[in-house]
Parts: sequence; C-alpha cells; structure tokens
Amino acid sequence: MSRFLFVTDLDNTLVGDDLAMAELNHHLAQHRQQHQTQIVYSTGRSLTSYRKLTSEKDLLEPDVLISAVGTEIYHKGSETPDAAWSAKLSQGWDRDKAVATAAHFADLTPQSESEQRPFKASYFLTEQAAAEVLPQLEQMLRDRGLDIQLIYSGGKDLDILPRQANKGMAMTFLRQTLEIEPVSTVACGDSGNDLSLFTVGQERGIIVGNALPELLQWYHTHANSHHYLATAHCAAGILEGLRHFKFLSEE
Repeated sequence: MSRFLFVTDLDNTLVGDDLAMAELNHHLAQHRQQHQTQIVYSTGRSLTSYRKLTSEKDLLEPDVLISAVGTEIYHKGSETPDAAWSAKLSQGWDRDKAVATAAHFADLTPQSESEQRPFKASYFLTEQAAAEVLPQLEQMLRDRGLDIQLIYSGGKDLDILPRQANKGMAMTFLRQTLEIEPVSTVACGDSGNDLSLFTVGQERGIIVGNALPELLQWYHTHANSHHYLATAHCAAGILEGLRHFKFLSEE
C-alpha cells in the first residue's frame, strides 16, 4: 500500500449509503494517516451547499474541496479559492454575457442564487427540452465569442462553464500541483458532470453501480482497464473499486 490521490463526487457516489460510507471513511482515514493519501471531494455543489451536506452527513474532512463543477478549488484551512486556478479560468470568460445569452431561452430556469458562482451559471432544463435547447444555446454562445462548455447531467441540471473548467481539468491541475502520478490517482462518480473525471488521462476511474444511464452509456462505449464499473452502489461501490485497483487491500 502506498500514497494515492482519491477524488470522489459526493451525491449518490460517496453519499447515499451511510453504513458503507462509514466503512470507507475508516479505511481512507487510516490510509491517509499511514501513507499521506490525499482525500479530495469534487462536487457540483457550491461551497454553501457543501457545508449544508456536512451538517447532515458524517463526511471526513477533505484535504481539498473541488466545488461548483470543478470551477473552484479550496485547500484545507482556506476559505479562498485557489488563485492560480481562478486566474486560469478567467481567461476568455464573461459570465454576464453567458447569462444574457441564456436569457433568450424560456426553457432555462435559473438555479438558486447560492449555486450561481463566478465561473458557473446554472439552470434547470427538462430532458424533453434539452435536445433542442442545448445545440442552439451552444451555437449562440459561440457566435458571441464565448469559449464555453455546457455540462448537462441528471436529466435536469445544466451548467455553463469556461472551456477549461470541469471536474477532470480541476483534478489534473491539483494532481500536478501535488506531484502525484496519474496511475496513483483514482476518481469516482455517478453522473454526467463526472464524465470529465474519466476522460482526462490515465487516472483510474470507479463508476458506482447506481450510475445514471448517461454515464453508463459512455462507459460501455469506452470501456478499458483504467475504468471499473462496480456492482455495489455508492460508497460500497467505491470500496469495491479501490480493492479492484489495489489501492486498498482485500479483507
């Protein structure tokens, strides 16, 4: 057993089975103490929403929090996002222009104010409307000179982000900062906004057994030895995957 970088989504990935999460927390805390393993949460939630979750669930304190779909990185003990990451995302980003463009689409309903972040504009969009709205919105944003990406997940959540911002790119930035190799990095997720965690390089990926169809479809099309589809759900699926990749010993 040796040090590794553990990156996980929260809702319906780490969180969702309290008993399994307690067991996983025990192993991760022990591994961090013995091997200096780094624990990172990568969530679509804002910092405010994340704090609410910590009051409801018994989460380990992470070494790093990646929030707002990869657009903010908080190091342990800091209330301020990583300045180097923010500077990188600010290049070519105009949030006001993105929001003004989105206002042309009646099917887009803004999410709560707490979920609107400096490098993220978030909306609700029904699955029925998405097929028509998404390509039109993307084209209009590009026509207005915005270098953006759209991340749609769960059949309802739409995030407009800078092109260089997502969970996978934030993980790569952090991994390089910590000087941890891709083969010593493992990412876990369940939905469309986790997809970038599995597409950035040679990092190991665990897709939990309760993953949404949008991620399962991608896995079955792109399956390889770096990715593992667990049979168990939520934290139990993460444990299964960590043992498969031998980040944790079999017990």
